[in-house]
Amino acid sequence: MSSNLKFLIFLPWLALAGCGFAPLYGGQQGADASAGLETVAVQNLPERNGQILRQTLQQQFYTNGQPATELYTLAVNYNIAQIGEGVQPDSSTSRIRFDASAAWRLSPIGHPEKTLVSGNATAMDALNILDQQYFAVNLETDTVDQQLADQIAAQITTQLAAWFRVHPAT
Repeated sequence: MSSNLKFLIFLPWLALAGCGFAPLYGGQQGADASAGLETVAVQNLPERNGQILRQTLQQQFYTNGQPATELYTLAVNYNIAQIGEGVQPDSSTSRIRFDASAAWRLSPIGHPEKTLVSGNATAMDALNILDQQYFAVNLETDTVDQQLADQIAAQITTQLAAWFRVHPAT
């Protein structure tokens, strides 16, 4: 490989390093972000969709399965709207779009009225329901629910990790 080609390959990385870019979980601040996530207790969420999101958040936050020390509480208001698309002549739908939204806020344990940071996360997915039996549609809906929870949890985790980089857990 010629030296010019090597230079061109590494040029974007040099540009990122020059602008102050650092990986979210890299270095001491990244360790602070990971340690901060380990101290967050996720409140219970209603309904099955909420339970799936809570479990997904816990899997992303905790390396040992549960928080070592709980310093913060994460409250999430989670909603999934189903919108029928592809309306057929008999008024049935052939496609369902799922729009998920979550408003979350982080508070110190014992002080739920004090919001340290808050944010929103959104995700969308869809499935076709052409001439499928009930159990097949139900199985696909469960899969979509998990995919939406994965996307929402990833956004919340990233937003919280960015906050913990600047505000290490105490």
